Amino acid sequence: MAFAVKAKGPSAASAGVTRMLYMEGGVERCYDKAFTARVVESFPDAVVLDQTLFYPLGGGQEWDTGTLTAADGRAVAVREVTKRGPVRHTLGPNHGLKIGDTVTGAIDWERRYAHMRMHTAQHLVSGLAYEMFGKGGTPPRTVGNQIHANRSRIDFNPIEFTNPMLADLAAAANDLIRSKQAVTAATMTREQVLAEQPPERTNMDLLPKSVSELRVIRIGRDVDLCPCAGTHVLNTGEIGDVQILGRRAKGQGTQRVEYTLAGLEPADAGSGPA
Repeated sequence: MAFAVKAKGPSAASAGVTRMLYMEGGVERCYDKAFTARVVESFPDAVVLDQTLFYPLGGGQEWDTGTLTAADGRAVAVREVTKRGPVRHTLGPNHGLKIGDTVTGAIDWERRYAHMRMHTAQHLVSGLAYEMFGKGGTPPRTVGNQIHANRSRIDFNPIEFTNPMLADLAAAANDLIRSKQAVTAATMTREQVLAEQPPERTNMDLLPKSVSELRVIRIGRDVDLCPCAGTHVLNTGEIGDVQILGRRAKGQGTQRVEYTLAGLEPADAGSGPA
């Protein structure tokens, strides 16, 4: 999950902050593959644009890759995207782009879509673990996650999973995936989120009190609700079956669960947790 305050509009660029185009509007904006932009800062190995569709590293999700093409047809590869204020697109040396240049950006759709599927799956699995294994005790909250294109992971605390528990978790997730729940994005106030979900489920208690409006991702009518700036699919049916790859301890009371999705399996994927 990747926390986000409400995305701003065109005024963001004039304030020195890159417009995040995939954040403006609903989840359908995550499916946009190309855009035009202007170079506002240029470095020996990178550029900053006034607006972008490239997702930057953050919130546990890997960055998008792709290309930027100049007006003369020269295309340079986007190798990494990071955000510390404006979004920095790392291109490598001798990229030749200057301040004021207009470029056409194109994202690597296969990588983007894999991240979309993986991230929505993470929301499902995290929410289900909280609901399924918290009865009569302290529910396991998600304390970390890493979203990659062929395998991802979630850190839960407090919990000690058994293989049958993980099998039940995967089965419940796959039932919801096959039920084709809608996935939507909206802006909600802190109070509205807390009225629907406890703070430890959404990690709202980790957000600064100054954050009052957030972009939230909702699955179905009441399956899951979580503040997030990541990219997601429009329907759980797009995710594909979840396969739990394994688990391991990561400190007192914390367990890391690795998973993959149908069609994205890494070469070393086995049949499940040992």
